[in-house]
Amino acid sequence: MDRTRRKAVMSRSIRLGHCVCEPRKPCPCDVFKEHDVCLCAGEKLPARSADTALTRHVRKAGCASKIGQQDLLAVLSRLPPVDHPDVLLGTAAGDDAGIYRLSDTLALVQTVDVFTPCVDDAHSFGRIAAANSVSDIYAMGGRPVTALSVLGYPIETLGAEPMEAMLRGGIETLNACGCALIGGHSINDEEIKFGFAVTGLIDPARVFYRDRARPGDVLVLTKPLGTGMLAFAAQIGQVEEAEFADAVTGMTTLNRDAAELLAPLTPHACTDVTGYGLAGHLVEMARNSGVDADVAVSALPLYAGVERCLAGGIMPGAVERNQAHTAEWVETVTGHAALPAVFDPQTSGGLLAALPPEPAERFIAAMQARGHARTGIVGTLSAPRGNRPVVRLTD
Repeated sequence: MDRTRRKAVMSRSIRLGHCVCEPRKPCPCDVFKEHDVCLCAGEKLPARSADTALTRHVRKAGCASKIGQQDLLAVLSRLPPVDHPDVLLGTAAGDDAGIYRLSDTLALVQTVDVFTPCVDDAHSFGRIAAANSVSDIYAMGGRPVTALSVLGYPIETLGAEPMEAMLRGGIETLNACGCALIGGHSINDEEIKFGFAVTGLIDPARVFYRDRARPGDVLVLTKPLGTGMLAFAAQIGQVEEAEFADAVTGMTTLNRDAAELLAPLTPHACTDVTGYGLAGHLVEMARNSGVDADVAVSALPLYAGVERCLAGGIMPGAVERNQAHTAEWVETVTGHAALPAVFDPQTSGGLLAALPPEPAERFIAAMQARGHARTGIVGTLSAPRGNRPVVRLTD
């Protein structure tokens, strides 16, 4: 401990009436009073144990931490349009990723995804963050090639070990899909946030669009639902590790197989299911494609532990926000217990694809052969029955 340095820093803070590192706090601060440590003078808190529970250090877990769809779209609608001949998809389209044409046969597909921890284990969170970030590339039919990490982390209070584990997990998952981490940016932040800006390559003629679904298509979902509820349950100490393991496995699983197997089938529409829930992403697909969607709630695959969450009302506030935003476009004709799962914010969710029935069955068989046992049909698409497209939720 450098007491001369401590005295100089604290004297200046006391004279100013504000901590020079965190002006919202007085000096001496609570950390100094409790631990005899002055963080502003470069002193460190005692190392925390390796099992620090990450979800206890954030307000909202996982993709539930994202700004609500209604608020986000309101802001985006007031921004100037992107007017460039080589931007094939940009902000105005509201798609999973942006596409920039380099030539007639090659384009960049780019995305960035950052969110708070949805699991307590730092290494697993890093793997999930990477899988979630490259998912947008796969949802467009692209191949991820490079990534930049984006990290907010309270280094003084949690120490370096969880941060290292997060980065290590992310690198492992990126390496698994052939995506090279080539740099990044970090911020000393009170709340943990982690993710990646990912660049991929794609043939402009083979893009998976989100708004070209057709009547007669079926909807195929490649992963179960319920990660938002389970992450919230973990945050409040209402889930057992063994029970949560099913969802952790799902969230760390890449959507690479789904993208590879969809490519030769040319899906009419595709998106990944993330923070706006199945309903939010499906509403955008149906509205922009001009089709009705019928989803049988009883047929939806759910992760282990979700039924217990539903029975106990253990679900994040994002469920109600997602439901409120989609209410204008959703007709609910079921009281099935699993209904909230339709609006549950997903982290590193599966792909939702619109395909004709026969290619859909081939895709499901191929996915199941690769170990994705719960890939299946969750709905159908038809011409609008009324004066506008709707998503209809049935038993």
